[in-house]
Amino acid sequence: MRIAIFDYKVIPTNPIGSCHLRMIQGLCREHDFTVFAVEFENPCPDRVRFVRVPAPTRPLALLFLAYHLLAPLVYFLYRLRTGARFDLVQMVESNLSFGDVAYVHFCHRAYLKHHWKEAGARGLRGVLRFLDHWLHALVEPWVFRRVKRIVVPSQGIKRELEGTYPVTRGKITVIPNPVNLERIARPPGFDREGFRRKLGAGPEDVVLVFVALGHFEHKGLPLVLEALRQLGDKRVKLWVVGGEADLVAFWQGRAREMGLEEQARFLGMQRDVRPFLWGADAFVFPSIYETFSLVSAEAAAAGLPLIVTPLYGVEEFMRDGETGFVVPRDSDKLQEAIAKLATLEVEKRVTMGKMAREAVRGYGIKSFVENWRRFYGF
Repeated sequence: MRIAIFDYKVIPTNPIGSCHLRMIQGLCREHDFTVFAVEFENPCPDRVRFVRVPAPTRPLALLFLAYHLLAPLVYFLYRLRTGARFDLVQMVESNLSFGDVAYVHFCHRAYLKHHWKEAGARGLRGVLRFLDHWLHALVEPWVFRRVKRIVVPSQGIKRELEGTYPVTRGKITVIPNPVNLERIARPPGFDREGFRRKLGAGPEDVVLVFVALGHFEHKGLPLVLEALRQLGDKRVKLWVVGGEADLVAFWQGRAREMGLEEQARFLGMQRDVRPFLWGADAFVFPSIYETFSLVSAEAAAAGLPLIVTPLYGVEEFMRDGETGFVVPRDSDKLQEAIAKLATLEVEKRVTMGKMAREAVRGYGIKSFVENWRRFYGF
């Protein structure tokens, strides 16, 4: 089948893009893919074509508008120049005005209605984020009425889409996001204590790791910092992995104002987050809203107990008290969970991590590719 994929960034560090990347790599010998993207790290240059869409990548609202205008033009010119025809056009969410399949990881209208006020985004960054969500929400009804099929990563987002847009009922297929179980597992030779020591954590410290590409308010970093401030236990350290330089600088300043400069370490964007998972004692992620939370599943696969809010996708494998702790979005409750984990014996934390790893065993890449293979077979 000849398939056109429309996605902003089909690269390993982009949440949806990385899923597209896995799917393309797994099925490029069976289907003919052409990717229309701003950025694409092509895993099969001999089999997969890349057509660049020359759109700015920031801010996201501008990317949304530019991609909507430029992608159809690039698509039309490519077809005119090459004579190419496609059996299926696949897009991400409402990022394109036409297509057969929408790969949806976010319901922007539901988010604005139920979660935006909790996000706490302020200033110009908050305005631009709101504009991006608003633009998506404006186009969602039009796109979801017209696509034939919708793919989502969790039962939670399926319920949300069907509740927000009844027209989607009967169109939705759930394909959980892939976790590279073999790659994410901690290797026997990893020098855990040495890695921790380099980042200022001793054997007696309890290290929490928080991982997010950006949107720290949405992901719950303010709650984590406030919980640490309330806890007042210098043994509890926090590694914050991710974030562009300006975002990192802002939150470093906030942590300093809260007296947490010795406990919170901001590490910025990392191409490989695995060592930080391997070196930590637990993963903390009190996000407002996720439709799968791949990073939570990866943390579980790395053998970490989780301290998380009841998120879509995570709710499907998380068992409170066994694989970690499920908490409401409340700094007091989060502080209690962190304190409880910090007082556990090391063996108990390790057992929790092993149970978390077992709980995500069914989320491997082979299962992910097989699910897409069945989907394209309709």
